[in-house]
Amino acid sequence: MKTALNQNQTIILDQLDRDEYQKIYLAGKNGELVCPVCRESARFILGIQESPYFSHASSTIPDCPEPAIHEVNEEPNQNHSEVNGFRLPKGRTILEAPKTIQGFKIAKALECQAPFQKKMTDSIEYQSPYLQQLAKSDVVLDEAQAAAVYETEGALLVLAGAGSGKTRVLTARTAFMVDFKKIDPRNIMLVTFTSKAASEMKNRLLSYPQMKREAINKLVTGTFHSIFYRILMFHSRDNWTSDRLLKKEWQRDKILKDAGKEIELSEKEFAYDLALQQIGLWKNSLLFPKDIKTETEWEEKTLFLYKKYEEYKEREQLFDFDDMLIGCYRLLSSSPELLEQYQNRFQYFLIDEFQDINKVQYELIKLLSGKHKNVCAVGDDDQAIYSFRGSDPSYLLDFEKDFPYAKVITLEENYRSSHEIVTAANQMIAANKVRRLKKMKAQYAAGAAPTLFFPYDEEEEATMIVTDLQEKIAQGANPSDFAILYRTNAGARAVFERLASSNLPFRMEQDVEAFYDRRIVKSILSFLRLSLDEDNQSALSDVLPFLFLKQSALRDLKAMSILQDCSNLEALSYYKTAHAFQEKKLKKAVASIRALKQLAPLAAIDTIEKDIGFLDFLKKRGNESNKLEKGSDDIKDLKVAAKNFGTIDSLLAHAEHMSAMNKEIKNLSKHFTDAITLTTIHRAKGLEYHTVYVLGAVDGSLPHDFALESYRNGDYSALEEERRLFYVAMTRAKEQLFISVPSNRRGKKANRSRFLAPLNKKRKS
Repeated sequence: MKTALNQNQTIILDQLDRDEYQKIYLAGKNGELVCPVCRESARFILGIQESPYFSHASSTIPDCPEPAIHEVNEEPNQNHSEVNGFRLPKGRTILEAPKTIQGFKIAKALECQAPFQKKMTDSIEYQSPYLQQLAKSDVVLDEAQAAAVYETEGALLVLAGAGSGKTRVLTARTAFMVDFKKIDPRNIMLVTFTSKAASEMKNRLLSYPQMKREAINKLVTGTFHSIFYRILMFHSRDNWTSDRLLKKEWQRDKILKDAGKEIELSEKEFAYDLALQQIGLWKNSLLFPKDIKTETEWEEKTLFLYKKYEEYKEREQLFDFDDMLIGCYRLLSSSPELLEQYQNRFQYFLIDEFQDINKVQYELIKLLSGKHKNVCAVGDDDQAIYSFRGSDPSYLLDFEKDFPYAKVITLEENYRSSHEIVTAANQMIAANKVRRLKKMKAQYAAGAAPTLFFPYDEEEEATMIVTDLQEKIAQGANPSDFAILYRTNAGARAVFERLASSNLPFRMEQDVEAFYDRRIVKSILSFLRLSLDEDNQSALSDVLPFLFLKQSALRDLKAMSILQDCSNLEALSYYKTAHAFQEKKLKKAVASIRALKQLAPLAAIDTIEKDIGFLDFLKKRGNESNKLEKGSDDIKDLKVAAKNFGTIDSLLAHAEHMSAMNKEIKNLSKHFTDAITLTTIHRAKGLEYHTVYVLGAVDGSLPHDFALESYRNGDYSALEEERRLFYVAMTRAKEQLFISVPSNRRGKKANRSRFLAPLNKKRKS
């Protein structure tokens, strides 16, 4: 059906602009839509793969024939009209039809540029006794994989494209070295980036023929941190005992905040979490306080904290996780005899995810492998996405510089994704200029091309995805078949809310902060709370920094409210500062905050942002220093959410409900065995799903604004990493890939992601 009634108003889809779709969808969820013919409850179906329509809310009732809509000239007191024999309220559109209506845009399947050609079965598994032995335990290798397994002497770079079976190669190679070549497992170091990956490799090795648990346990396996921490503990146990380790972030955070008091950095004003991240980046790059030249005021403050942080740790004889690697590097660098001892001990190195290696990790491997140079580095430069934590793909790209006689083997067979997805991913990543040339080949065709769909904005994007999920799961799909991927955690706000109000099970990362608990969002909401309750001390405390007042002012304001017999908010009018202009601004702010309760939420946030000077604060106090998640971006996201609410009360109630739901979902998701995955692209790396939805494929989101800014300033590297991030997102999908291209983002017109341009080219004949 294309027609429904909402509170006796006729809604005709063909006359409805896109910015009204979400309101109508919510009206249907709230039971406010009815069929104009039978008056049964109706709902608005807004999915991905078909045009939107109205349907009876009950699946047992067939949809009625489309009613004829007539222009009716009736007397002013005539409130009803006859339609198909039914007496209905007088019809009128919910709003005046605009001259140009932005209609629904049908989803577009991406045409595959290359036909699928099934690879002939390779007989490589029968060409050697060892491979024959592996084949008996269902470990079959293709030609490139087998070559990587056999090449055990000297340096080897294995370029393992997405879904190419790198774990199989690493484990088969290890088994070959131990079982067939009789290399002492104690001479082999197998390095992974997660303890889970190390455990998985050990379990796989146990399934290989002739591999004994005793030999596997002699292998030195684990993450960089676990392996090199063991070395430190062996040689200097007293200095590196676990009770000296700063295990928790709050411990490191407290050291920084105590240091920040020396230069009057407010806990509510300065982004200490970002400072910790920056300090970690410097340390992993082997940059110490004396080596750093700051470029911004924020970096100056962070460098000061870095110095104080290191001084405190040295004084208290403490260390953090980064010190494990740095400490081991210093130990080996300063003791040639000890280094030689370890060089003799470790004669073979197998390193997983080599594209994610950072400077201190690379230098450690160079030191230890200096004598034998038997380094097998496995990675994919097209999946290098962790520069923000110090990872540097140049170590993979320039591998032959430090290992001049290295051999390179490329794994180009993708065993995960369909031909349609692999071909699209190839087309997209080929635009990167700094990369090792490779072109992945799929093993099967699914017949389902990657699909672009075109929501109006973030709200509609979330609605369309959840509707599509409900349809697929109702048809028998498992929730765990699906993943929704996004660039930053803030980008998940709308889809989280839609899933939270559905009956679909989903899981998200335990450490992800609820959108409405984010510092900037919470502060904006505190202004709104203060307008409704002028004595709300918690809200007043939250807004003080944004009025350029310290927390110590709170006590004076409480006393002032008693002396002047006024509210805590009004006490700001009487507060004395060292500057007359600031006192004048405070008086103006009191009037502005009071007036907020008379406004709609969106208008109120505009007032806080501009008239009260919230944006000025963000710029002056460094809250725009984070390249990925700027404070002003949080305000834009909040505005998109606020559009759905008519009153401040309803927005605040919604925010509280969603924050509570965030905690509840995290607790529940621990027990889910079958649930939709909601995660950032970074955290999805290494995982795979039957169906993947990628949010926000528009410039500013993917690629991110900071990469576009770097590009405009002549730096191409950030944009190329963003393209690699998109490639990772695409190659998580096995059979179906949906890419969202919203028309609007954060309240403004959005441009389709430049990364999609190669995918829209017509196939050459």
